[in-house]
Amino acid sequence: MRNLSQRTRHVLTALLLLTSCGVARAQPTVIEPFALHDSRGALHSLEDWSASPAVVVVFLGTECPLAKLYAERLVDLQRRYRERGVVFVGVNSNDQDTLREIGRYVTQHGIDFPVLKDPDQRAADLFGAVRTPAAYLLDSKRRVRYRGRIDDQYGVGSSRPEPTVHYLADAIDQLLAGEPIATPETAAIGCVIGRASRHAPTGDITFAKHVSRVLNQHCVRCHRAGQIAPFELSTYDDAVAWSATMLETVNEGRMPPWHANPAHGEFVNDTHMPAADKQTLTRWVENGMPEGDPADLPEPPEYPSEWRIGEPDLVLAMPESFDVPAKGVVDYQYFEAHEPFEKDVWVKASEIRPGNPSVVHHAFVYYLPPGQDDPHDEDPLINAIAGFAPGMPATLWPEGHARLIPAGSRLFFQMHYTPTGSPQTDQTEVGLVLADPSERLKEIRFGIAVNTDLRIPPHAADHVVHAGYGFTQDTLVHALIPHMHFRGKAFRFTAHYPDGKKEVLLDVPRYDFNWQNAYELVEPKLMPEGAELICRGVFDNSADNPANPDPSKEVRWGDQSWDEMMLGSFVTSQPDWIGPGEYPKVTPAGDGRFTVEFRYKPTHQKANTVAVAGSFNGWSADKNPLAGPDDEGYYRGSLELDRGVYEYKLVVDGDRWIYDPENPDRVGPFTNSGLRVAPATERSVSR
Repeated sequence: MRNLSQRTRHVLTALLLLTSCGVARAQPTVIEPFALHDSRGALHSLEDWSASPAVVVVFLGTECPLAKLYAERLVDLQRRYRERGVVFVGVNSNDQDTLREIGRYVTQHGIDFPVLKDPDQRAADLFGAVRTPAAYLLDSKRRVRYRGRIDDQYGVGSSRPEPTVHYLADAIDQLLAGEPIATPETAAIGCVIGRASRHAPTGDITFAKHVSRVLNQHCVRCHRAGQIAPFELSTYDDAVAWSATMLETVNEGRMPPWHANPAHGEFVNDTHMPAADKQTLTRWVENGMPEGDPADLPEPPEYPSEWRIGEPDLVLAMPESFDVPAKGVVDYQYFEAHEPFEKDVWVKASEIRPGNPSVVHHAFVYYLPPGQDDPHDEDPLINAIAGFAPGMPATLWPEGHARLIPAGSRLFFQMHYTPTGSPQTDQTEVGLVLADPSERLKEIRFGIAVNTDLRIPPHAADHVVHAGYGFTQDTLVHALIPHMHFRGKAFRFTAHYPDGKKEVLLDVPRYDFNWQNAYELVEPKLMPEGAELICRGVFDNSADNPANPDPSKEVRWGDQSWDEMMLGSFVTSQPDWIGPGEYPKVTPAGDGRFTVEFRYKPTHQKANTVAVAGSFNGWSADKNPLAGPDDEGYYRGSLELDRGVYEYKLVVDGDRWIYDPENPDRVGPFTNSGLRVAPATERSVSR
């Protein structure tokens, strides 16, 4: 990107006040002749095509994601209408795009019509063009007969498998047939054209001292070379070039990609930009974007090239590379990464490293438990081992905690790829740091509130669906993960406590399927026995939802993204045990047998009956009841057992199976309480 002079600055303040239709002022009816050079230096004039019945002028940008995605579509349209005399012309009015970059864009996308450089935005002014891509259809008298979108396949943050309305092609067909244009104007969607400002920069907010720090903190991790973001924001020239688009996306809340309502909850991975930082960017742009003294620049942020979790004990890669197409919607891809594990594996840290960050939108590595043959859409939200999204930190569980991969499980990658307008390949890998299995570890587990009976009526814009999860004993919640598909509009987690109080733990007022965020709580939330976690999802099945595959369809539960899901998953662990670990009590009974005393005291919910069930009684829920409650509120009982290692649970009221809250030893995928019946010196249960 070429350097900009001190007097050449982007974006007049008026551009920051664009109307929703994407134009800054009234459009001209007739386009006056103009002449511009292409990337090879050849001069082209509108008068060169005076014999053509129609000319399509499309404003493009070399780094705009939608301009990349639509490049091949424009080539197809040009070839379709060439024999009918229609001429296609591209115009690049971005002040930041050089002739070399335009030439690279033309070559990369196989464009065989001229793409012209509009160095002072005079052509953009003639057309009233504000965004890229924006198409203008001129008739033989060079009157604008259509302006706006090419079709409805791609939008900002949304896409369809195929377009449902072909705005530009329909307008061309109608023009050539001598018919009125049914839809003469649509709202252009895309990147704001980078224009030069001719007023001198003023004010004391500079890039070097202020703006660079805001961008380094909130943007540069993704907006740098080789990453998922479509353009860089590392330098002054970058920030000036993309200032209008940057400011628009920030002020609309689209960037940085954080969707939690700040009124509820505090999150470790919160990436939202504070109002003060937004104000800094706004004032800097309004003041003409002064550069400031380069000596005031902060040190560039460092991004580790090595593993952020330290040296992994196990590194697994996708078994083969995946070819990401240039355009379209890529369904989630699944890759098996490992043969079944022969024994339990405990993971205390994990990190996914994309092979090609420019196309990996997000990824999960998760396990399929023994007996499950094929992956399901919800598996990554229940059995996740590692997750990746741009800017997301590596996963390091709290000290003394780990994630269990049960013996016999297989690991899978779930990959979400985003086409960038040119073919790409990726082979992502994951690193795992394993815990010593002899350590006493608290297991990180996932719970789900799910409603598989949802029915979303056709054309419903605000259809509400609920799901809930009840906690049978005290549980710590570490993170919350909402999940819906294309019609998802809003999601909320609310805790309902046994004392009647309610608390919103997470509110996502603008859910976005493209950003599968996990919201990690700064402090784990204790959900006491008897509490409920209620999830409220809102779905938009109307035509106003740009991502909606089919508004006329009643939508039900299904794995595919054109179906729907109502699923709130959450990361949990067990709180510290409530006693000193003296129960169950094990004392010798003679003849190699031992007396084991159990006790349990309900904390938040009444209990009518309590029993102990385990490997010692065939997991019978009623064979060994405990008596009580006594004066202290305990249910008590004892058994005589042979020396050995057992697993058990307490059964409350015949149907609530809980681990023993006074026993620190919890084992296996079902969090059973562990019991070693032996002399005191051998009492600890090892995994």
